[in-house]
Amino acid sequence: MSVTPSPRPGLRPLEDALADLLNDTAALAGVQKVPTFEADGRVLAQDLVSALDVPGHDNTSMDGYAVRVADLAQAAGAPLVVSQRIPAGHFGGPLLPGTVARIFTGAPVPAGADAVVMQEEAQVQEDGRVSFSSQPVVGQWIRRQGEDVQKGGTVLPAGTRLGPAELGLAASIGFAELAVAPRVRVALFSTGDELVMPGTVAPADMKPGAIYNSNRFFLRALLLRLGCEVSDLGIVPDQREATVTALREAARHHDLILTSGGVSVGEEDHIKPAVQALGHLDLWQIGMKPGKPFAHGRVGVAHFIGLPGNPVSSFVTFLLLVRPFLLRLQGVKVDATSALPAAVMLPAHFDLPKGDKRREFLRARRNALGGVDVFPNQSSGVLTSAVWADGLIDNPPGNAIARGDLVRFIPLTDLLA
Repeated sequence: MSVTPSPRPGLRPLEDALADLLNDTAALAGVQKVPTFEADGRVLAQDLVSALDVPGHDNTSMDGYAVRVADLAQAAGAPLVVSQRIPAGHFGGPLLPGTVARIFTGAPVPAGADAVVMQEEAQVQEDGRVSFSSQPVVGQWIRRQGEDVQKGGTVLPAGTRLGPAELGLAASIGFAELAVAPRVRVALFSTGDELVMPGTVAPADMKPGAIYNSNRFFLRALLLRLGCEVSDLGIVPDQREATVTALREAARHHDLILTSGGVSVGEEDHIKPAVQALGHLDLWQIGMKPGKPFAHGRVGVAHFIGLPGNPVSSFVTFLLLVRPFLLRLQGVKVDATSALPAAVMLPAHFDLPKGDKRREFLRARRNALGGVDVFPNQSSGVLTSAVWADGLIDNPPGNAIARGDLVRFIPLTDLLA
């Protein structure tokens, strides 16, 4: 196995590009109040502090009997009187010495009781008294007050991206609405005279060189998954004036303008001069494959990001660069070291005799044998590879892979969440 320490001169390492991109990004100003029911995928703008303990009192996690352990030891298996019945949502009185209390899951444990015996270990006598098949230990099946959440504690910090578990936790401490960061407003458009929208031209009538616009569909879906408000501005023709007009209009009401295609330096690539006419632009050549050309700048106060036109390049570049950028805009605390999810080390069930000069992100899939396979065609235009794959192999520059080598596998579920 041979490893080249860095990409060829002139290419920016991915980490450096991420660091520069994120350093030029601050969380959007403003706070919105939304119902907790509607907050899935949003980002907390303020710490969530609990005004109560959870549980609010010692309670039982089982249907059974609240007991005093010493009383059962003294009874030596003899049946004891059931002195009270405590359903969930009701408090009982103190447990009388030498008695037990019938109790149901979630009910407060009565004062004096120090354990709960599940009902499966109880034998009820004809006269209603109860004996037990085992001797409990102190604290058995009791959930202590505040063991989950303590009053005054920060339950969720600002910058937390809310999912189902977080929403349930917020509800458990009484929050009917939450203070969240505003949604990122994204203007999305594609450039290229060769692009055709599905449904406008039948496959049999496609002109030579024309292609259906796939990037627009997966980019919009990725943006929506990240909680953005998306304005789809369609396909902009390969004309400088049209490109300038589209950018100027998009910058008025959006936080980010995202394009695919037209970020190279060809005569028909008009993004660079159009952005520079309205703001500023940095063109980066990133040492990654797929996805080398990447553009970032400003049009007025709006951020601008230009992705490569090849679909897999655009897809992977979005996941590795645009996703953390959007999270930062929403207030998530992400940096260049935490932007990529942790990789899983898996054995390669393939050979890669020669590594690329760039850091490769190979479309790959775990198999039933505990290893990982790669899609046979890793071309940046083969979108079927992204459908087939369930992850990316993060392969260093110049690194050859032999069957059985451990490789860094990043599940796509971690990049699409």
